[in-house]
Amino acid sequence: MLDLYQKVSLNHDFPEYNLVKGDIATVIDVVSHPEQGENGYVLEVFNAVGESINVIIVPISAVESLI
Repeated sequence: MLDLYQKVSLNHDFPEYNLVKGDIATVIDVVSHPEQGENGYVLEVFNAVGESINVIIVPISAVESLI
């Protein structure tokens, strides 16, 4: 389990959010799957100048630590 506010990298594309593998985001919450599936992370995604561009929920397996 990753820490809150930890920076992570996406490990595959999310075309529905215009995000691609390798994009960087920050973990801002952990959520349980409503039907006993894989839990998820709420991520905040920033652009190159540090402006927030999206908040998304992805499966835990969709991210990896930068550390």
